[in-house]
Amino acid sequence: MARLELFGTAGCPYTQEMREYLEFRGEEFVEYDVEFDAEARARMFELAKGQRTVPVLIEDGQVAQIGWQGRGCVV
Repeated sequence: MARLELFGTAGCPYTQEMREYLEFRGEEFVEYDVEFDAEARARMFELAKGQRTVPVLIEDGQVAQIGWQGRGCVV
């Protein structure tokens, strides 16, 4: 399992901003689009205790952040 996982959607600008931030920092991460990947969506809901806001950043299997700078998109 990857150390960093990003759960988001292609249409969410906050997912894009978090992705760009991680790339800028040179972080390696795996990204899941929960709009099209039902398995990833179910895993995100489980890890984030039912939260429906993206982006969700998982670090070492634990929620590190939900949303980006206080904003997010609901799925």
